[in-house]
Amino acid sequence: MKNSKKALIMAGVMAATMAFSGCQAEEKTPVILAVSFGTSFDDNREVTIGAVENAIKEANPDYEVRRAFTSQIVIDVIKENGGAAIDNVEEAFDRLVEDGVKELVVQPTHVMSGFEYDDLMAVIDEYEGKFDKLSVGAPLLTSDADYTTLADALVADTAAYNVDGTAVVFMGHGTHHEANATYGKLQETFTAKGNSNYFVGTVEGSPTLEDVIAGVKAGGYTKVVLQPLMVVAGDHANNDMAGDEEGSWKLAFEAEGIEVECSLKGLGAIKAVQDMYVAHTAEAVKGLN
Repeated sequence: MKNSKKALIMAGVMAATMAFSGCQAEEKTPVILAVSFGTSFDDNREVTIGAVENAIKEANPDYEVRRAFTSQIVIDVIKENGGAAIDNVEEAFDRLVEDGVKELVVQPTHVMSGFEYDDLMAVIDEYEGKFDKLSVGAPLLTSDADYTTLADALVADTAAYNVDGTAVVFMGHGTHHEANATYGKLQETFTAKGNSNYFVGTVEGSPTLEDVIAGVKAGGYTKVVLQPLMVVAGDHANNDMAGDEEGSWKLAFEAEGIEVECSLKGLGAIKAVQDMYVAHTAEAVKGLN
């Protein structure tokens, strides 16, 4: 009887141990963290950043896709306006650690590897040891092939504007970071592919608005179509580019006697651009193995 009772006790202990071990061994769903600068423009946020995130999710059904913004100002404005709470990068990583995530892919939606990207990488370096596997995707414009792909995508997307006498002008943010060279390289790509009526300028870097106006006038164009070279069509696109206040690109071109049409379409709303982010994410997923 004693032996029988002892056997039952041992069986119970073994069962409990196996159940605990199974719980411990349960694999957490791997996560793709999509990191964007963000925008407080609600409608545009979902057709740009949201569209990129959805494309990544569709291509990676076995992953949970999460969102983080690098701009605390944008996060605070969204919250003040009654919108959903959005994690900044540190909060997103703390939540990943707390949730026990072991495999992580970080996919930035930045156009280039500028200051925002550097800050993101600094956070990743801080948290890297807390994950079993971690891989980082490339920004939009990284390889030479990326420039060709984006130039082709933008020309195709603006085909209706690509007519005699019209220049298509893309307004980028610009930066004092060495990555500002990205804009000049994209301009060179347009030109090399025979799209001499396509221009790239920046708000805070080079080429400047004055450089672009000079190029448009030298080409004899009588109309320009302005479109943001940013993932979202947010504050810069609506105000610096298409606004009616002094200093806007729209008014600057009109002052030169050039007809202006504004297209408030962020890069994230373009399917071919979404596909580029999906491709970068796929490379990062491969990097986990």
